[in-house]
Amino acid sequence: MRIPDVAPGARVLAFGGYQPSKVVTNDDLAETMDTNDEWIQSRVGIKERRIAPAGESVTDMAVQAGGKALAASGLSAGDIDLVIVATCTPETQIPNVSASVAHRLGIHAPGAFDVNAACAGFCYALATASAAVRGGAARHVLVIGAEKLSQWVDWTDRATAVIFADGAGAAVVGPSETPGIGPVVWGSAGDKADAIYVKDRSSFLYQEGQTVFRWATTALHPVAKEACERAGVDPAELSAFVPHQANLRIVEAIARKLGAEKAAVARDIVLAGNTSAASIPLALSRMIERGEVPSGGLALLLGFGAGLTYAGQVIEIP
Repeated sequence: MRIPDVAPGARVLAFGGYQPSKVVTNDDLAETMDTNDEWIQSRVGIKERRIAPAGESVTDMAVQAGGKALAASGLSAGDIDLVIVATCTPETQIPNVSASVAHRLGIHAPGAFDVNAACAGFCYALATASAAVRGGAARHVLVIGAEKLSQWVDWTDRATAVIFADGAGAAVVGPSETPGIGPVVWGSAGDKADAIYVKDRSSFLYQEGQTVFRWATTALHPVAKEACERAGVDPAELSAFVPHQANLRIVEAIARKLGAEKAAVARDIVLAGNTSAASIPLALSRMIERGEVPSGGLALLLGFGAGLTYAGQVIEIP
């Protein structure tokens, strides 16, 4: 038996993001339900969100974000040999999103599979991609988080309709002589799985907001610190902290407890809403585009959501 050549490390080569064009403001929502701009901003920090039209699918958005990341990486479609899409809102369970995305991007015969770890999905997929590169199972991996949560939300329910949105974010992972993606710290709290769920095919997304809020603001900062420790990084060294964009109050509470005073903290939720598995790559791609984070700096990613699942890792910013 031969052991394949392995890479000493893996790193993210580029990010890309995509949002639908339709903007839904808090005032728009106030026209159809008992809410207002002040109420929404004070509780979740969102001013507006993007919603995909009926004809735009999770696959469509994943193709847009994946194509941008691929172009930014300087690689061609022929260089990609594995595609992973993190999503909990596919149009159908079969076929998977990843194979369709690969075909539409001109990636020939890659390994292709989807990951459902809800809002932690991108971090799970990134860890899997890193392991595949370091283990010799793949050389270049396209990792995408894409969600169309709008089709699973009851737009008369202000507990969910004000929060969730649509979009996609992507990253290209490749080999590196030095580690560019740190060890993942992941886990789950299955005893709280009923805090976020979809009951059946005919049901909308349900969320017990206070349960999720208490869990996220008390249980996750130790995970963030452990991810830094396992990467050999002091939080004070971080250039960016990019948590899942669940709720601005949650983001700021974890950031405060982490103690990463010099880090730019992603607050993409204000204008993008909660896009589940898309939120981390989408937020970081926008921070890179705006010049808010330095190339070569260190970013801590922290995903968490339904399951309740969580995962975090430190990466080098491309």
